[in-house]
Amino acid sequence: MTGKQRAYLRGLANGIDAKFQIGKGGIDTPTVRMIDLALEARELIKIKVLENSMMDVREACGEICARTGAEPVQCIGSKFVIYRESRNNKTIVIPKR
Repeated sequence: MTGKQRAYLRGLANGIDAKFQIGKGGIDTPTVRMIDLALEARELIKIKVLENSMMDVREACGEICARTGAEPVQCIGSKFVIYRESRNNKTIVIPKR
C-alpha cells in the first residue's frame, strides 16, 4: 500500500468511532473472529487499546493484522486503524497511485 493510499484511508477513518477495545485480557480468538467479521462488513475499522492492556498500540496492531490479514493504516495515541478489502461487500475504492 502506498503512502497516498494510506493517507486516503486515514481521511476516511477520521469520521469513524472505535468499534473494539483491547483490554487486560489481550487479544484472544473470539476477539480476532469479531474483528475479522467487522473487516468483512466494513473494510476499515478503528480499535482502541485501553490503558490496562499489557500490550502497546503498535504491538496490538501488528498482532491483529497478522491474524486477520489486514493492513495497518495508522497508529496514533491509544487507537489504531486497519484495512482489509472485503471479498463480498466491497465499498471503499482506493485510488490506484
